[in-house]
Amino acid sequence: MEEAVSEEFKNDLREQMVKYKKQRDDEFARKETELQRQARDNEAQLRKSVSADFENQLRLLQQANREGEHKLKEARRKEMEFLQKVQELNNKEQELELTLQRRLVEERSALTEKIRKEESDRLALKDTEHQLRVRELEKQLDDQKKLAEEMKRKAEQGSMQLQGEVQELALEEMLRSTFPFDLVEEVGKGVKGADCIQIVRNTFGQDCGKIIYESKRTKDFSRDWLEKLKADMRHLGADIAILVTQAMPKDMERFGEKDGVWICTFSEVRALAQVIRDGILRVYSANRSQVNRGEKMHMLYDYLTSNEFSEQWKAIREGFLSMKMALQRERDAMERLWKVREKQLEKILLNSNHIKGSIEGIAGSDSVDLRLDDASEEGLLPG
Repeated sequence: MEEAVSEEFKNDLREQMVKYKKQRDDEFARKETELQRQARDNEAQLRKSVSADFENQLRLLQQANREGEHKLKEARRKEMEFLQKVQELNNKEQELELTLQRRLVEERSALTEKIRKEESDRLALKDTEHQLRVRELEKQLDDQKKLAEEMKRKAEQGSMQLQGEVQELALEEMLRSTFPFDLVEEVGKGVKGADCIQIVRNTFGQDCGKIIYESKRTKDFSRDWLEKLKADMRHLGADIAILVTQAMPKDMERFGEKDGVWICTFSEVRALAQVIRDGILRVYSANRSQVNRGEKMHMLYDYLTSNEFSEQWKAIREGFLSMKMALQRERDAMERLWKVREKQLEKILLNSNHIKGSIEGIAGSDSVDLRLDDASEEGLLPG
């Protein structure tokens, strides 16, 4: 726009200068014609009265010459002013061009600095995440080393009792981690009973049954373990008894039930405990559903047909619809925000690609790496 205005101003000045020169030439021609005419008249009058009018005509001629010189000086002054205005206009055009170039360089520098800062922030974030991940892995490795050292220390003690205690601890830890809702208790040394008791609880925290565990880590299997474990099961009021042993009975190759006791290895106890626990929960739920069944059906019917249930369900439905509408509004707002940011990112990538092309044209394509990400070489950059 500034270039178009400047060119129009130049054309106006040129037209004014041409018009002024034409007027000046016409005026000079007219003055010259008038002077010639006056000279002819003066010559005729001189011929008639040379002595009488010579001084008067000479004075008029000198006055006309002075007026012509004055007008010529005025014309030259106006021409000088015009040339000065043209020069000033040229200077302003050069200054404007210089200002535009300087502003373009500043904007490019600011954009480059912004891109570098964003790239630095992205790398710093990746470095922070990497350090946190490394620390997390180091923490896990330290925990595993401590656990391995603890297990190795216990195993190196060499006694069968201590080896059995290691398996007992591992069994308790496995049960606690696998069934976080249940209560897993250790039976102290010298106390009559099994090594470990698992109180099965449902999602409401209700006690549904008991499972007792006996851990053995010996080379030979003894049938006396079964009788002792069944006596512990009756003493503790447990529903199921599980014997975890390294040595299986000769007539059993894998886990199974024998004389009312479940027998398995340590690698099988997790799956067996899950199946038995699920069965206890199902039996408890079935038994509970049969208690006062008729009375509960009437109470349930009265509640479902009551105004209280209707109002509560209406409130739940209104809350659900309100939450759904709010979620949809948030989703629409986020999609609009993502579109705006996507456009901004495309603009940044486009400008960075232009800068990259300019620098590569000057310094060579292999001199400076100005890629913003790894995807820029795969055609994600505009252009």
